Amino acid sequence: MGITNTEYFLLFVISYLLVGVLTPVMRRIAIATNVVDRPNSSHKSHKKPVPYLGGVAIIIGVITVSYSASLFSEFTSSTFWLATSVLGPALLLGLIGLWDDIRNLPPLPRFLAQTFAGIFTAIILIITDNVGNPTSSEIFDSLITVIWVVGICNSINFFDNLDGGAAGTVAISSITLAYLALSGDQYLIAALSTVTAGATLGFLVWNKSPAKIYMGDAGALFLGVLLATLTVRFESSAQLQLSSYFIPVLLLAIPILDTSVAVFSRIRRDISPFQGGQDHLSHRLIRAGYSRKSAALSLWGLSALFAFAAISISLIDGMIESYILIIAVVIWLALFGLFFKTKDA
Repeated sequence: MGITNTEYFLLFVISYLLVGVLTPVMRRIAIATNVVDRPNSSHKSHKKPVPYLGGVAIIIGVITVSYSASLFSEFTSSTFWLATSVLGPALLLGLIGLWDDIRNLPPLPRFLAQTFAGIFTAIILIITDNVGNPTSSEIFDSLITVIWVVGICNSINFFDNLDGGAAGTVAISSITLAYLALSGDQYLIAALSTVTAGATLGFLVWNKSPAKIYMGDAGALFLGVLLATLTVRFESSAQLQLSSYFIPVLLLAIPILDTSVAVFSRIRRDISPFQGGQDHLSHRLIRAGYSRKSAALSLWGLSALFAFAAISISLIDGMIESYILIIAVVIWLALFGLFFKTKDA
């Protein structure tokens, strides 16, 4: 099943417009129902209450456009279940996140739901033989998938701490993944990545600094599982097996960096990694003198840098791709050291 460039463009535009229209509606609903993020704890950096439920607009947009597109294309039961195998776990985590936004759940239920989503995804991928870069061991593939889904889910959630930071970064990762998948004729991944990019950019119109609405855990967990599942399914065209394994990591290098810096910083200070704090990349940039807008732009720029590395590895043959990978890893480690040495709070 092929998809024309015009159809990809329509997927992007429709999801962008739909989420762009739904987001202010959800903002009004959040204000009316008092579902807001109040700056009532030390790790909150905003000064006034900001409405949640932006994630609900993203979820509705992605789900609606994805299934509508499948109905208007070559819709079969297999197409429906294939799309559901990706969107189902993401929707489940999105609903858990919505519950958390409204009721403020403790970490354990969220972690259990993330683990369930990871196990479900692993089972589906193994049964259908859809692991993009298998290791020749089903047990190892399953373990990696569960860890990846839980890890990326938390990384996107942790990274959503700055106006436009997470939405812009997810859009960059999604656009890059769509390009890579399209180059390899992986139409489902390309289509869902295109829809995700359009949805996050439509939301970004309202979430950029100063943010009028937040995506909340509903949006962050939904996008985290969605991106994790799509990147696990993605089959790289890189010649080196190691490069194939690293491409998903490069696509999400900055959220992973943010989580790594925050978690190791908290462990160093004998604080629970699940406890909130102003020790993320955005907070460190702001303490270094960056404005909220320039901090977001800086994080987008770093995300684009690693996305460019992922594309280069896929396009360039021979030993050069290994050199690009080494340079990317060295840059990531240098950034980790640089941010880790800055003041925690």
